[in-house]
Amino acid sequence: MKKILVPCDFSKPAIQAFKFALEVAKQSQGSIHLVYVIELPVLSDTMLMPGLNFEADFLKELKEKSEKQFKKLMDKHAIAGVEITSETLFGSMFTSILDVIEKQLFDLVMLGSHGATGLREIIIGSNAEKIVRFSPIPVIVVKNYPKTTIKNIVFPNSLETEGQEDLVMKVKAMQNFFQAHLNVVWINTITGFTNDIITNKRLNAFAKRFMLKNYSLHIFNHLSQEEGILAFNNHINGDLIAMATHGRKGLNHIMNGSLAEDVVNHTNSPVWTYHLDKE
Repeated sequence: MKKILVPCDFSKPAIQAFKFALEVAKQSQGSIHLVYVIELPVLSDTMLMPGLNFEADFLKELKEKSEKQFKKLMDKHAIAGVEITSETLFGSMFTSILDVIEKQLFDLVMLGSHGATGLREIIIGSNAEKIVRFSPIPVIVVKNYPKTTIKNIVFPNSLETEGQEDLVMKVKAMQNFFQAHLNVVWINTITGFTNDIITNKRLNAFAKRFMLKNYSLHIFNHLSQEEGILAFNNHINGDLIAMATHGRKGLNHIMNGSLAEDVVNHTNSPVWTYHLDKE
């Protein structure tokens, strides 16, 4: 986690993410790149030719204002030895951040989020949710700066021993970085119920297959996967939740959703996510 991208709109969650990123960068002797995206309304001059109805002087003024905000943020929170760069872009927050990720070699996105609820969550979702869904690199979503070090990682898993190599290797690398304890948990629901004898065998096979260290294996009963993850995290005082996301698109996403994105929206704990595959 030596090169960290931090989308920053200067909101409280974004500042919390920046503060967490500073601690991670300090520990890894890494750097931080702050990006502020100014989303401008698009006005249609004709039915076929949409255009941005803004003067160059106004855009310049917006950029200068953001640069002053960057300076104020860095003057207040910067840590000695951590290199920080900043950039202001114009366009869609979601597509601009993905463009930056694809053009530069970052190891991690540290993202602040207010979450999304109700109809907005179903139809639109938060920018954080969209970045989680499509980012090709790991993302940590932060709502509140964790005041303690990350010592207890919750890792909900389907316990498949094939096809998860990349995910588990990245989780193990993060666990090693934080020197944390890994809690692998199977959320046992009514619809996916498995008896404890079978689940314990699968848990132990999973731990052996991936040569886990400093870990605990758990079975947690709940009515739903999402609520079970949130309840288990609270039960053991987890510091961070680590999950895979499958990057569902369009109707598939609306019909099936994403467990990782739901957890991101509804927990106050930092959530680490990694795009496992593409659909």
